[in-house]
Amino acid sequence: MTAALSRADASFVHFQRLKAGPGRSTGYRMTDAETLADLHRDGLIVHSNRRYEAEYATDAPELDRLTSQGRVPVVHVGQVEALTALAAYPANWTRVLLWCPEHVTAERSAARGDSDSDARLRAWTETYADLEAHRSVLWSLIVRTDRTPPDEAAALIRQAVRDKAPDRFAPNDLLQEVA
Repeated sequence: MTAALSRADASFVHFQRLKAGPGRSTGYRMTDAETLADLHRDGLIVHSNRRYEAEYATDAPELDRLTSQGRVPVVHVGQVEALTALAAYPANWTRVLLWCPEHVTAERSAARGDSDSDARLRAWTETYADLEAHRSVLWSLIVRTDRTPPDEAAALIRQAVRDKAPDRFAPNDLLQEVA
C-alpha cells in the first residue's frame, strides 16, 4: 500500500521505524537497545512497542526531518496506543485503518514465505482485540485490503489526506464482518 502511495505521489514516504532486535531489517532503520534507551531518555521517542522479540520506535527527529522536507510520512503502527502517542506529535495526521480477515493474513504470510507466520497471526489476533477494546476510536478512512486493489486504496488515502478528512469512521461493521 505504501509503495502504491509513493508511486502515485512522491511526497508520500514510508516512515522507517527504528528497530532493535532480531528479524527482518528491510524497511527499518536498524539500531541497538542502547541507542533506543538514549532516545527514550532524551524524550525523542514518540512511540515504541515490542513485537517479534524486537523493539520498534517512531522517533521525533526522523518525523521532523521528513515533514520539514514537505514529505508525508506514512507510519505503520498496529496498536491504538500508538495512534494516541502519534496524535501528540505536531502534525495533521490522517488515520487510515488497513484491514483484512485473518485467513487472508495467513495466505499472504505463506505466499511471502514468512518464517514467522505464527507470530504474524498472533499479531493479527492482538490487533483485532485492541480494535475491539477501542471501538470508539475513529478513523479518517477504513480500507479492506482484500477487497481494494493497492492503487485504488492509494487514491482513497491520497484524497483523505488532501481533503484533511476528519476521523469519523468506527471499526464496528468491519469487526463484525471479519470475526
